[in-house]
Amino acid sequence: MSTPDPSISPAAAVLQVISGFWSARAVYAAAKLGIADLIQDGPKTAEELAARTGTHAPSLYRLLRALASIGWLIEDDNARFGPTLITAGIQSGAPGSLRNLAITELGQEHYPAWEDLLFSLETGEIAFDHVFGMPNWQYWAGHPEHAQIFNQAMSEVTAIMEPAVLDAYDFSGFSKIVDIGGGRGTLIASILRENPKARGVVLDLPHVIELGRHHVQDHALSHRCDLVAGDFFEHVPEGGDAYILKWVLHDWNDERSISLLKNCRRAMLPAAKLCVIEAVIPSGNEPFLHKFMDLNMLVMTGGRERTESEYRTLFEAAGFHLNRIASTSLEIAVLEGVPV
Repeated sequence: MSTPDPSISPAAAVLQVISGFWSARAVYAAAKLGIADLIQDGPKTAEELAARTGTHAPSLYRLLRALASIGWLIEDDNARFGPTLITAGIQSGAPGSLRNLAITELGQEHYPAWEDLLFSLETGEIAFDHVFGMPNWQYWAGHPEHAQIFNQAMSEVTAIMEPAVLDAYDFSGFSKIVDIGGGRGTLIASILRENPKARGVVLDLPHVIELGRHHVQDHALSHRCDLVAGDFFEHVPEGGDAYILKWVLHDWNDERSISLLKNCRRAMLPAAKLCVIEAVIPSGNEPFLHKFMDLNMLVMTGGRERTESEYRTLFEAAGFHLNRIASTSLEIAVLEGVPV
């Protein structure tokens, strides 16, 4: 997260923020329209791209020109637009692409919820629920096309953070690894590929598990990974010696988080480990992306990002001791808990 240049005027700092908002929405439009996909085989004019995207060519040109001015595209002397090194960030299937994340965070559900940020600040309640009239999990269950984009976005982010997690934490000593709220199974698939003797279990909502079946099958892991549809507040698969919660606790308030952790505590073997993969908010004023992710949790789910002491309190309330924190090369860490 960038901070304003201290040498610029207050007015220039405000203009930086405003132009950042414009840039974000422009990147969203390009991601939604699939511009990066359409120019991979060569530069194209606005007219050519408009014909492929069902847009108004003169207006699309203005979008493309603006994106070229901030490095997302490049315009040649023939008014054709081609990719730059960062265009792959919104290209489908490109290594490191976050196209689906850009679509879901900068449009669709997150954008209207953030528009109502003041509602959350004034009431402490969830802006998303206020805007859409229901919790986001219920909304996505009824809007599968949006849910697919969101789940693909989570898989994109997981693919980026997986190497950092696997470098920081050794899963080789576990024989049965249960991934609670594991989505499409992206993380468990990576763990099982590196640990051929281990078995995996993924628990998530029914509409998410259906997406996971294809992912696990694609990686030839169906014989070693069970996919369980269910509600982790009601039941957690038993008998695991490692229980993973990746970006799950930050979705929930303390009461719900403790309830979930207690379910894990009851289900796990006596010597099992709890592996919570989350950011740990530091003290001080230094830039830290998850301080803004914390606001995202406020408006979207009613959850929160937490400090080390706040996680320690959650663990203790659920019957765990926070044994250690394995830092990674990214902002996330693996918080290891042991039953007490």
